[in-house]
Amino acid sequence: MADQGFTVEEIDTSRPHPARMYDYYLGGKDNYEVDREAAQQVIHLLPDAVPSARANRAFMHRAVRFLAESGIRQIIDIGTGIPTSPNTHQVAHDVSPDVRVAYIDNDPIVATHAGAHLLGTSNTGFFLGDLRDPESILQHPTIGKLIDFDQPVGLMLVAILHFIRDDEDPAGLVAAYRDALPAGSHLIFSHPTADFHAPGTGSEEAADVYRQSKATATFNLRTHAELVALCEGFDLVDPGLVQLPLWRPDGPVPTKRELSHIGGYGAVGVKN
Repeated sequence: MADQGFTVEEIDTSRPHPARMYDYYLGGKDNYEVDREAAQQVIHLLPDAVPSARANRAFMHRAVRFLAESGIRQIIDIGTGIPTSPNTHQVAHDVSPDVRVAYIDNDPIVATHAGAHLLGTSNTGFFLGDLRDPESILQHPTIGKLIDFDQPVGLMLVAILHFIRDDEDPAGLVAAYRDALPAGSHLIFSHPTADFHAPGTGSEEAADVYRQSKATATFNLRTHAELVALCEGFDLVDPGLVQLPLWRPDGPVPTKRELSHIGGYGAVGVKN
C-alpha cells in the first residue's frame, strides 16, 4: 500500500497552477482551461518553454533508470512532477518493483493529485514538506517507513532549486540533504538557465506569469558555474553537468539548432 501522509483538499480550478501548467507543456491531460490559458501566455512569451519542459522530463526518466539500474533501491523525490505520468516510481518500478519512493511537495494541490495517482501503489509515499526545511523532511515518519539511511539513497532535486532565492542559501540546503546521505548515494539534479538565450527573449516576462498565479514568487535562472557549485560533494558521472538532452541520450544527439531551444542543465552525481 502507498503511504499517504497528507490530507486531501479540494482542487482549485479557478487559478492556474504551475504543476498543471507543466503537465500541459508535456502534453498531459491533468490540467484545466485556466492552466492552459496561463501556459499559452508563457509559450507566447517564451516558445522554448515546451521543449525545455519535455527535455527536463526525458532527462528525469533517463536518470531514474540509471539509478535503478545502478542498484539504488530507495529514492527521495522533492518537488514531484505529479500529476504528470509516468513519474519516478513508475520509471523505477519498470527496472525493479522493489524501489521505494518517497515523494515530497509543498503544495496541497499536488498532494490532492498524488492521492489519486498513488492510491494503492506499493513502495511509495507522499507527504507535504518544504525543501527549505531539510530537518522536517528527513525526520518525517514517511521517510522513516520507506528510507533506510544505512543504505545508498537517490535524492532528486529536479527543476526545483530555481524556486529558491540566493538569500535562502540553495547551496546550504543541498549540503544539508547531502550530509544526511550515506556514501554511494546519488543526486539527480536539473535546473533552468538563461545561458542559451539572449537577453530580452521573454524569460522574465514568462516568469511574471508564474508570479501572478499560484506559483512561488521567485524564479531564479542560474549559470553553469553556479550550478556546478550547488553539486559540491557529489562526483558527477559522465558527461557531467550538461544541457538536458546531452545527458546520456537514448537516441541521436540533438542538433545544435534543437539544443538552442533547451534552457536547462542536468546532472547525476555520486557521494563518495
